[in-house]
Amino acid sequence: MDAAGKVRVGNVQLHTWLATIATVVCAIAFATPVLLRSSHEFRPVLAGLFFLLFLVAERAFLQIEVRKQAYAYTVAEIPLLLALFYLPPLWVIAARVTAAALSYLARLSLVKALFNIAVRGASTAVSTLVVLPFLPLDVGKPVNWLVLLAATEAGSLVSMIALSLIMTVVQGWMGAGQFARSILQSAAVCLVNSILGLLVLLALRTSIWAIVCLGVLAVVVAAGYRAYERFLQQHRSLTELYDFTQAAAQAREAGNLADVLLVRARKLLNAEYATLWLPESRRHPEVMLTARIDDKGLGDRPVTPNALRAKAVNGDQTIVIGPKVGDPALRVQLTESNKKDAVVVPLRSGTAVIGTLEVVNRVGDLTSFEPHEVRLLETLAAHVAVAVENSRLVDRLRFDAYHDSLTGLPNRRRMTAMLEEAVKVSAPDVVAVLLFDVDGMRDVNESMGHQAGDKLLAEVSQRLRDLAPPAALVARVGGDKFAVTLRAESAADAVELAGKLRAALQEPMRLGTLNLDVDTAVGLALHPEHGSEPEVLLRRADLAVHAAKQTNSHIQQFHLALESGSTRRIGLAGDLRRALDAGELEVYFQPKVALSDRRLVGVECLSRWEHPVHGSVSPQDFIAVAEHTGQLGRLTEVVLREGLRRCREWADEGRPLSVAVNLSPRTLVDPDFPSQVGELLAEYGVPAERLTLEITEDGMVAGPDRPMPTLHRLHDLGVRLSVDDFGTGYSSLSYLRRLPVHEVKVDRMFVQGMATDPGDLAIVRAVVDLSRHFGLSVVAEGVESELTLALLEEMGCDIGQGFFFSRALPYERLETWFAAQTVTEEVGVGGSVRRLRAVP
Repeated sequence: MDAAGKVRVGNVQLHTWLATIATVVCAIAFATPVLLRSSHEFRPVLAGLFFLLFLVAERAFLQIEVRKQAYAYTVAEIPLLLALFYLPPLWVIAARVTAAALSYLARLSLVKALFNIAVRGASTAVSTLVVLPFLPLDVGKPVNWLVLLAATEAGSLVSMIALSLIMTVVQGWMGAGQFARSILQSAAVCLVNSILGLLVLLALRTSIWAIVCLGVLAVVVAAGYRAYERFLQQHRSLTELYDFTQAAAQAREAGNLADVLLVRARKLLNAEYATLWLPESRRHPEVMLTARIDDKGLGDRPVTPNALRAKAVNGDQTIVIGPKVGDPALRVQLTESNKKDAVVVPLRSGTAVIGTLEVVNRVGDLTSFEPHEVRLLETLAAHVAVAVENSRLVDRLRFDAYHDSLTGLPNRRRMTAMLEEAVKVSAPDVVAVLLFDVDGMRDVNESMGHQAGDKLLAEVSQRLRDLAPPAALVARVGGDKFAVTLRAESAADAVELAGKLRAALQEPMRLGTLNLDVDTAVGLALHPEHGSEPEVLLRRADLAVHAAKQTNSHIQQFHLALESGSTRRIGLAGDLRRALDAGELEVYFQPKVALSDRRLVGVECLSRWEHPVHGSVSPQDFIAVAEHTGQLGRLTEVVLREGLRRCREWADEGRPLSVAVNLSPRTLVDPDFPSQVGELLAEYGVPAERLTLEITEDGMVAGPDRPMPTLHRLHDLGVRLSVDDFGTGYSSLSYLRRLPVHEVKVDRMFVQGMATDPGDLAIVRAVVDLSRHFGLSVVAEGVESELTLALLEEMGCDIGQGFFFSRALPYERLETWFAAQTVTEEVGVGGSVRRLRAVP
């Protein structure tokens, strides 16, 4: 409930209390003259007897339900008339108020109970005021009959006025006409009851034994009325059930099945709410519809607590909750939702439960759902289940025949039928078939699972549906192919629309924790230029799709010489692009140390990416994404710029260090890369020899002729070149003679194992010896122990790098490491070098 609704409820409650207090004051005011003027003679036996009669009368009432309020007309006028004759006025008031208090305090809320007690007191006080001037009464005089009748009618009038007052406070003024009709109805009922009471009084005055006859007559009448009531109830239930089934059959044809079912169910059960809940199943979405008394149309908010619904469905049983019925825990939940009673019946289709039919709040404070009403609702639920299943079956068969089960779009059959109709129309425009092929669905299915692929197809279908013109038909005509068919003024307009739709599909798609960049190829076929048969147009659009994958625009109009082939990119491409734009990638630096004199000679620059959702992304992962999505150049430039900038800063501070940057084999086939390196060196004023570019061994070997021009141009610039991860590929040491490199970097796998594995030790020693023979420097990565360091130093390795010296650190932490782990030593005149403290 919103704030405004809570304020309205609070105002109604306040006004209800004020009206109750006013009624209490009136009752006291009417009773005061009676207290002062009437006899105080106490007749305990008669007072107790009439107390019991009033108590029975309060429980025996004729209930008439109008809208959401129940009006109870009691037979209390009969004992009231007798009490006015036999008891002093003060004790009449006392007996009736006490009986009302005992009756209402146990069944109603405090404010309602106080209001009803005050009404009984006020009406009884007014009745006693009428008879007070005529006491003692002589029943043998007809004029005293009129006095008694007037007294009961006066009390009834006071009751109706008080009831109208409280209804005006709660629901608003009922209108003069409705008020007048209520007064007349109440007066008529009161007159009948009073006459019956007068007849009883006359019979008792004739002989006290008349009470026996009256008792027998009352029992017979009550039994007859009860039998007659059951008969009427059964007849009414059968009639209503027949009307219900007829209305359901008509509603299914008219398409307003839920409206009719819920409104009729609510009326039949005299409930404030009736709810139909059908859970989501396949193509059918979840249905939650509620009919509320006085509301036009249906709401979509649940009224019943979910726990009741869950118990009915899971247990496949009817759940009845009332003030004194049902599970106490569920009763508490129902009370907390401001509902007094509810019945939840499962809808069954065979052995499966397909939903629930629910009614909430039996109209009237004094009544709750009876067992026969629960049985009636169960019967209605059986008819509702059949109606729902029949309706769903027809819809399902019709839908399945012409729609795709995954996306809900029209299928190839529906598209073909639409094209058949479209090509029959003679018009100056063209019928365009735009076929979209989602690239790389196989990669998605294999890497992320078929469920992820299905989600991706559903997202593509939704975007096409949202962005296509209103008159267009969007269909799924194959596994990863979608068609958009529409009328266009020209082929150029169709091509333009294809470009717009393709651009919209290229926006990143969220799939679980990943953002996927989806690419599509679009093929176009036009009627009448490319054919008049639907299958021909679709086939030629398919040929155009395959050709589109070979073009830069990825959009191709059909022609006779089409060929096919494509791949699609997946992964974190969209996130990586945004990270590069926002400068979210960070460069870490790992120190490199000359083993001969423990001199700090440089650092290796390593990119790191802290993803806002996935956390730290492995460099292997995002570098692979960059390679496959054309972002590798930007990534390499980011690392180069940061490394050269820091190199310049260190040189300006008097501590010149070299920087090493890893290159992908793809970069070596870029003819513009050497020029870019030269420009960056000039921009930051860094000598070329202080930049080392590391290329993996596999990158050097795979297609050796392609990277050679780039390697030679970089070598000519004066940049140092290094073979990274040497020993993991398939090259031989003699192959190094063909490469214009300056350095060999032994893979960490061999360096870390050389202290314990003689084989690894032999490999490292051979690499060091032969590299020195070829005049190449040797860098050992993965130095993690003093023993490894000693072995490398003994065999003549030039440079070491690894956790023994330091991990890769961000710039700020690297500066701290410099201060803590190195010491400056003077070299020559005015020169200095940084040497490690920690390594002896």
